[in-house]
Amino acid sequence: MSDADKPTPSRAREILTGRLLLLGFGLSVLGFLVAVDRPDWFAIRPATGTSIAMANASHAAAPLNSEAAEPR
Repeated sequence: MSDADKPTPSRAREILTGRLLLLGFGLSVLGFLVAVDRPDWFAIRPATGTSIAMANASHAAAPLNSEAAEPR
């Protein structure tokens, strides 16, 4: 093996950096594709029982028909 074929420390570091960046890009694309297939992961839900009760109460207090919602 000649001296020209041996990688220098800076060349080895460039190769490692390139491979790590490519791996990071691939994992990012994979994560994006998985997340696109599962939109329910991004739905905002109440975290506690109290907040669930408050959310349900606000929906129950809403008028049932459009006539009650219009001002007179």
